[in-house]
Amino acid sequence: MRVKRPLPDQYLTPEDLVILLRLPSVETVYQWRRKGIGPRGFRVGRHLRFDPEDVRAWVESLMEGVA
Repeated sequence: MRVKRPLPDQYLTPEDLVILLRLPSVETVYQWRRKGIGPRGFRVGRHLRFDPEDVRAWVESLMEGVA
């Protein structure tokens, strides 16, 4: 059963992820997507967006592997 959650105030762009995670460039985000190793994203037309909750869950999953 899928849990419904409210829409966030704002979805994140690849540029937002670069700033938030202090990445070298937006190309890093697209490389993660091509390799299937980054946070789950979705397209709105030709624009890539990320749900902040999905990004948070992805970061937490990375931290679990370190602990």
